[in-house]
Amino acid sequence: MRTLLIGGTGPTGPFIVKGLKARGHEVTILNRGSHHTDEIPDTVEQIIGDPHFEETLREALAGRNFDLIIASYGRLRMIAEIAGDYTDRLISIGGAPGYRGMRYPDALFPTGLRVSIPEDSPQVVSEDEFRFGYLIKVSEDAVMEGHKTGRYQATHLRYPLIYGPRQPIPCEWWVVRRLLDKRSSIILPDSGLTILTRGYAENMAEAILLTVDQSELATGKIYNCGDDHQLTMAQWVQVIAKAMNSEIEVISIPVEYATPSRDMMIGSTHSNHLQYDTYAIRNDLGYVDKIPVLEAFDRTVEWYLANPPALNKATESDLTQHYKVEDKLIKINAEIIQKYESLSLTDVEFKHPYAHPKKPGETKDHLGR
Repeated sequence: MRTLLIGGTGPTGPFIVKGLKARGHEVTILNRGSHHTDEIPDTVEQIIGDPHFEETLREALAGRNFDLIIASYGRLRMIAEIAGDYTDRLISIGGAPGYRGMRYPDALFPTGLRVSIPEDSPQVVSEDEFRFGYLIKVSEDAVMEGHKTGRYQATHLRYPLIYGPRQPIPCEWWVVRRLLDKRSSIILPDSGLTILTRGYAENMAEAILLTVDQSELATGKIYNCGDDHQLTMAQWVQVIAKAMNSEIEVISIPVEYATPSRDMMIGSTHSNHLQYDTYAIRNDLGYVDKIPVLEAFDRTVEWYLANPPALNKATESDLTQHYKVEDKLIKINAEIIQKYESLSLTDVEFKHPYAHPKKPGETKDHLGR
């Protein structure tokens, strides 16, 4: 089976290639050639071409035909429009920004995304609302339109926040770096109770490979993807710290002021959950985590320690300034805690509402129940 993977050098790419090769596929990858990884075997053909523009992609694919194209990179809307000229089957990969409320939670009532988010949740309705999210939604629509009109058989997967090797959005790195810098505290918005659906790179590659293996079940479907085991942000920090044989105190700061944590929460300015409902892919295709989550975080930390990320302008961060702001926020928080403690508050004792009579025949017990 001839399979083209558009992308291939990102977090999930090498795992997908390995899985396809193990299944006997003749694998080709296509990308701009700007990134290299030794994880891709030399036996895998690489086509250099830019999948963001029709003319460059058509030039790269001239005279080619594939049994399957997996589009994990590039301008998906354009790929969807021309993929039928080169394959009968397309598996495409997108993400969460198309969900209405992901970026601006007050676009929904009640405020914030549904917990958990099923695949048929409302999508961004216009560029004015959220341009990037709308373009993601339009790209998904283009893929499914190509399927409906018979140009190819399609499955679309919505990736979560991927963690693991080769991640261009290094959220975990900012926790690792703080621990390397011997920071004793870390600020998180609203006690770090937010859940942002994550998926370990090898686990998410497994989701793709299940889709490859079960085309009849998966065709025409959109699937949310994510680890079975999800963590709150505070748990996520705790797990990373344990992987480094360390500890770090989580300091709760209202989300409006927790600006140094933005790099760790994909730039979000709110603390609403982004928790995928992954029932469909688990029920249809039998997805389970290939790598248990705690082991996956151990591997991720090990990767970052061996491969500190070389950041570009989109991902660089002024940690010195962040630390200064964090220290000020931590000091303010300590002063507020002292004021709370001065109130001598007493917890309200919970009393079960149902009667617990002490002897037979009582119409009411000692609490009047």
